[in-house]
Amino acid sequence: MTSISFQSKIFIVPGLGNSGEQHWQTLWENQFTFTRIQQREWDKPDQNEWIETIDKTLKSFPLDEIILIGHSLACTTIAFWSEKYGRKIKGALLVAPSDTEAESYPPGTTGFKPMCLHNLPFPSITITSSDDYYVSLARATFFANAWGSEFINVGIAGHINVGSGFGPWDEGLKFLEKLDKR
Repeated sequence: MTSISFQSKIFIVPGLGNSGEQHWQTLWENQFTFTRIQQREWDKPDQNEWIETIDKTLKSFPLDEIILIGHSLACTTIAFWSEKYGRKIKGALLVAPSDTEAESYPPGTTGFKPMCLHNLPFPSITITSSDDYYVSLARATFFANAWGSEFINVGIAGHINVGSGFGPWDEGLKFLEKLDKR
């Protein structure tokens, strides 16, 4: 997949704990020189601060050229950002959304409950697996429908991260390429 080039300005939006060196988000960031949105606090995030950081980062770019790539808690963060600011970007790739209302969700976050069920005013693709510890397939489907996202279940793939065997994730790049070509 190294022959892919993207026309959009693409931002990586990691979830709780950030994305480590072997995470597909970091590998994509390095391979394609995407821009990571840096949060001040990765381990005890505050929803208001996270969405403010997204908005401040994007303000100096043409919104219609921006694609956000969110993983885990970042999917919900992007939905909250959209609800508060109503900005129309080119699109969002929302991978492995976490259910912040689930008993399995780690403690320590502020403002991410209840889940944001705002219909996104831009194209999005929500990708999940059938065995993600942080979200049931039924809830991920519910979130994607609420957000107005195209929904993709990649089967047994855990949380679609390093811990479940994902490194470069070429299949994910195909979904990103689909958003980029819109």
